[in-house]
Amino acid sequence: QVQLVESGGGLVQPGGSLRLSCAASGGVLSVGTMNWYRQAPGKQRELVATITSGGGTTYANSVKGRFTISRDNLKNTVYLQMGSLKPEDTAVYSCNGNIRGGLGWQTYGGQGTQVTVSS
Repeated sequence: QVQLVESGGGLVQPGGSLRLSCAASGGVLSVGTMNWYRQAPGKQRELVATITSGGGTTYANSVKGRFTISRDNLKNTVYLQMGSLKPEDTAVYSCNGNIRGGLGWQTYGGQGTQVTVSS
């Protein structure tokens, strides 16, 4: 059974950096387009960044120039490098995307990791 597990969240001061990881495991044959989302309390879920299988990337305007999405296909892992963090970046960050496993191509999502930006 394919699973996505996020890690790397935590408490960071404004202006600081964090790197989130999203690791796919459990019979993964191939990883397609992957996304990072975030959801703050009382707000709608926001698409933060996307990376295609070929490495093409797109970002929300709110994080452009501060966040970088990347992937390591050998490790079946996608990363979100976050810099110049602001209090408004506080949210639960989760990944999802298209993965080929024993059931063919399916969309999977992780449970999320909390990021808190506060002094």
